[in-house]
Amino acid sequence: MSTTPAPDSQEPADRPDSVPNLHRSLGRFDIMALGVAAVISADVIGQIATGGGEAVTWTALLGLVFLVPYALLFAETGAAFPQEGGPYVWVKLAHGRTAAALTTLFYWVTNPVWLGGSLVFAAAGAWDSHVTTLGSGTVGDYTFKLVFIWVSILTAVVSLRRGKWITTVGAIAKVAVMLTVTATALVYGLQHGFKGLSGAGFAPTTGGLLALVPILLFAYVGFEAPNAAGEEMRNPKRDVPVSIGVSGAVAACCYLLPVFAILAVVPAKQITGVAGFLDAAALVLGSYGSAGHALLTATSVLFVFVLMTQGSAWMIVSDRMQAMAAADGGFFSRALGAFHPRLGTPVRMNLVSGVTATAFMLAATLLVNGTAAAVFKVVLTVAVTTLLLSYLAVIPALGTLRKNHPDVQRPYRVPFGTWGFRISLGLVYAWIVLGSWIALFPGVLEHVLGVGYDFNGTWGVSRTAFETFTLGTVAVLLTIGLLGRVVAGRNDRRTEQAPTAGALAEYQS
Repeated sequence: MSTTPAPDSQEPADRPDSVPNLHRSLGRFDIMALGVAAVISADVIGQIATGGGEAVTWTALLGLVFLVPYALLFAETGAAFPQEGGPYVWVKLAHGRTAAALTTLFYWVTNPVWLGGSLVFAAAGAWDSHVTTLGSGTVGDYTFKLVFIWVSILTAVVSLRRGKWITTVGAIAKVAVMLTVTATALVYGLQHGFKGLSGAGFAPTTGGLLALVPILLFAYVGFEAPNAAGEEMRNPKRDVPVSIGVSGAVAACCYLLPVFAILAVVPAKQITGVAGFLDAAALVLGSYGSAGHALLTATSVLFVFVLMTQGSAWMIVSDRMQAMAAADGGFFSRALGAFHPRLGTPVRMNLVSGVTATAFMLAATLLVNGTAAAVFKVVLTVAVTTLLLSYLAVIPALGTLRKNHPDVQRPYRVPFGTWGFRISLGLVYAWIVLGSWIALFPGVLEHVLGVGYDFNGTWGVSRTAFETFTLGTVAVLLTIGLLGRVVAGRNDRRTEQAPTAGALAEYQS
């Protein structure tokens, strides 16, 4: 089944062609659930909480000065340009195919890196601590991680009509787990005292801002992700703005409330980024005796399921973006952009994601020295870095589209007209630049601003090892992206095939 835009929509003439085999199966609730499943990162809540009392303050402030304008921008653009591929299409229309191909590569690779690093380590840590012992580096540990990765990938492979229910259940479970632990922590605090709040400073500081900005931005971005399946939505022009508004409000609450609850019962110095959320759950549920132990085990299993569906949601959307880049001649072979005739999913790109996540999991486990917490933080930083860098091109593209395509119908517009749009874009871009710099070069701004910074104590690895992992990853990605664009261009000149027709013909052969 091939899809085409609604006849009354005004589309730019140079947009990529629609891909065959897409099915319009996403309604408003599905889009909201996909956004919640993707955006609310259960694995980073503990990492945010390590910032202490001011983590609550900065989480709330960035919700106002970053999340709100960010949601407004993408609500307008997502409704106006609902083509399959989302941000890939937007950057291509604004800055050209090469810029779009590189941007999409950075956006896409974040997710298998995150799945094979942050998510799988958080899941393994939760399972090992509260369900059954795995043991670091054992056969059981590797088996658990491989199963976790490939179940997430296979969930993205099945048709969206079926796969969306898995992510929807995951989104509901995620909100339920967070609200349950939050409520239980507050009850525990009322009974035993809010010991974690004693001495906790809520006043924002420069040091706290620099430490928290990258991880908070990583937590808040992603509401444009469902637009990667824009031509699989039933009515994106109507549903995207509402879905972003609702999922944005849910996300803000699901970060702010659990962070506050964790800090209320667990001193910040005792919180680790790997298991901070479940540490608080273990403390508050432990007061219920044997029943509390059973509840903690059940909560931990559900937490692992939530992490898995979180990875699945991002695979569903980011693989579609990268598949569109490939189908449009931006990444090696157009065959990678083929959507399966029956499933309607980019199976080949799904498998590439699975292999990438597996390789990164093995690298993170074998090649980085230090404790599990140190590995977790460095792996998460790589994911934070690549995602934030992709927005350095995506955000300006939104302004260019508004300027260069004024005739495109915009069912929703950012309040206060052109100046409202410009101020929102300027705020969001400034935060993205700041977060990208801090993620790539931690300690530099701290030194300039006279803020104390212990690199080895913060990361648990040397600066050399850290920069080798992060800057090396960025350099390799740029090389792969440029090479993929060159190879795709040569293949096009050889075959002179249309984008989607060539990919589909090769797939069916």
